[in-house]
Amino acid sequence: MQLPPNVSPRRSWLAIGSAFFLNGLCFSSWASRIPTIQHKLGLSESLLGTLLFALPCGSILTSFLSSAVVTRVGVRRTLNVALVLNGLLYVSIGLIETPLMLAIALFGIGCLSNVISVSGNTQAVGLELLMQRPIMASLHGLWSTAGFVGAAIGSFMLGHEISPFKHFCLIFLIITVGVALNAHAFLLCPEGTRARTRLFVRPPRSLVGLGFIAFCSMICEGAMFDWSGVYFQSVLNASPASVGLGYGAFMGAMATSRFLADHLTVKFGPRRILTACGLFVACGLVLAIAYPSVTTGVIGFLLVGVGTSAVVPLVYSQAGQSSDLSPSAAIAATSTIGFVGFLLGPPLIGWIAGVSNLRWSFLVVAMLGLGISLVGRMHFSTHNK
Repeated sequence: MQLPPNVSPRRSWLAIGSAFFLNGLCFSSWASRIPTIQHKLGLSESLLGTLLFALPCGSILTSFLSSAVVTRVGVRRTLNVALVLNGLLYVSIGLIETPLMLAIALFGIGCLSNVISVSGNTQAVGLELLMQRPIMASLHGLWSTAGFVGAAIGSFMLGHEISPFKHFCLIFLIITVGVALNAHAFLLCPEGTRARTRLFVRPPRSLVGLGFIAFCSMICEGAMFDWSGVYFQSVLNASPASVGLGYGAFMGAMATSRFLADHLTVKFGPRRILTACGLFVACGLVLAIAYPSVTTGVIGFLLVGVGTSAVVPLVYSQAGQSSDLSPSAAIAATSTIGFVGFLLGPPLIGWIAGVSNLRWSFLVVAMLGLGISLVGRMHFSTHNK
């Protein structure tokens, strides 16, 4: 991949970063309006949970096709088109009147989100090679930052009783402007490099190891996203005003740490960073489990945010430099393994809690944090990276 004419690496970073930010803005905006959509369609909690599963299903199924689409259509064109179409699908949610149509829209969003992820991360790997230094974590930091921005916009819309349709129209306008301003600065794929690829590719052993690291990390992330509030409420007996403190500490630490992770990776190397990340996750959860209080819970979940911040960006960066597959195919294969963890984590915690308690569930997640350290050290020792 190469820079477009008259475009600096810094300008290209801003363009690629805008794609990460816009994708995160869409997702967080949707998350902020889920209660409104639930009320509008009269959905029970069980039916809503079933419908929400359509989004990750779309993402998982598309992961087998994303690499082929990106390679055949071109990374730059795929990213631009997918961002706009994704925004349109969110607008359609504001007009939906039936649960079936919501499921279809969410499935489509899951498909496009995966395409955006693969093409955006492929662009990031290409720019890393051109700049000869890590930049992936900072780009993922923009995705995390968009979560706060989207939540703030959603709170404003809810407070002023603005409909989801008007809300998502505003988000689509932001996406359109963002794509129009930055489309020219995405990296180019030189002619003749868009070879036809197989739709289904068996990942080599090196990518399976990276995928397992992502798998462990994304189980930890899924636990924080879906169970942090429940843990604070049922285990730590937090007051209603304090229930969200753990999640806030986790997200804030993750977003902040991602802007520091690239520099730290250059200084200490990916092997040491992954080792430290896994230890942060394990220690943070053990602290919250062994000394159950709101204070230790906040500190522990903050450490988990620091620990998970660099893992997925670092794994994608390493996968994109694989000599066995194209960058898009390697990222798609690795992200698929990791995303299974994101899906499996929340129900796994619920199942373990059902036969024991939530503290034991979080102890299992802490052991997976150690898995990040152990497998990370083994992988980079074997591949000398």
